[in-house]
Amino acid sequence: MLLKNVAQVFLPAASLVNAQFSIGTYTSLVGGLDTNSSLLGNYYNYWIKSTSGIWDLTRSAREPTISTGTYTIPCHGSRTNITIEASRSALVIIDMQNFFLDPGLSPKANAGRGVVNATVNMIKGFRKAGMKILWTNWGLDNYDLITMPPAFLDGFSNNHSSTTTFGSDMGIVPGTNISAGAKLMRGSWNARPYGPLYDLQVEGVENGTDLYFNKNRLSGLWGAQTPLGLYLQENEITTLFFGGVNADQCVWGTFLDAYYKGFDVVYVEDIAATTSPYYATQMVVYNANLDGFLANSTEILPAIS
Repeated sequence: MLLKNVAQVFLPAASLVNAQFSIGTYTSLVGGLDTNSSLLGNYYNYWIKSTSGIWDLTRSAREPTISTGTYTIPCHGSRTNITIEASRSALVIIDMQNFFLDPGLSPKANAGRGVVNATVNMIKGFRKAGMKILWTNWGLDNYDLITMPPAFLDGFSNNHSSTTTFGSDMGIVPGTNISAGAKLMRGSWNARPYGPLYDLQVEGVENGTDLYFNKNRLSGLWGAQTPLGLYLQENEITTLFFGGVNADQCVWGTFLDAYYKGFDVVYVEDIAATTSPYYATQMVVYNANLDGFLANSTEILPAIS
């Protein structure tokens, strides 16, 4: 490849650089290195805070926005109001599965069952607004069982034994004639999305509005790369809205890894829940506010309708 062609690949054409950046300034613009103090980041990954307090997450200097796909959403944390680009944003639904939510398998998950309706509304709203739904659930295969660390095996065991951990037969769901299947294995009933979410997920995948990702740890973005992470990278998704269960475990783990990897992270409080004590949720909300943005579906849906 000729040197000039290399430059064309890695340096944007002058016509694509708007007033937010000066020509040739594609490295970090922090610590007073640029006269635009409202800009945080670099040409390839940056935020801009307007004088009105709106955080622009569109990165429109690098990739122009589509006028019909830009939304300004109110948030209620320390950072209020964000502008997003629909084609670069997605809703990540974590572990809303029968294992964690069905009353026969998880009788204490009242809070999780209580956010199902709001989750359904968010899914439908995001689809209508042109944003992808990314179902990210426990879904193990035999290789995962071989490579699973002992701490995880014990944590998901009922009696500190390999006989009740991942992959074990869970028998019949109490109060039904349904076979729960092998614990959190791909294709098993207990690993399916819960209640009305299952049909919604199947419908979305068939129609191409939704994608389904299996994970084999608490986080859907742990390690060097995961199926979810690869999709986000290849499709240049930069802004992620999070909901699901449990808020302080798998939702938080994925949220935190997304934050570490440079994504914009929005914690949607009224579509996330946990069976843990109340202070676990307080920890999540406190730190999500530090790391990203806080919102509710009741704030988001009117803004994207």
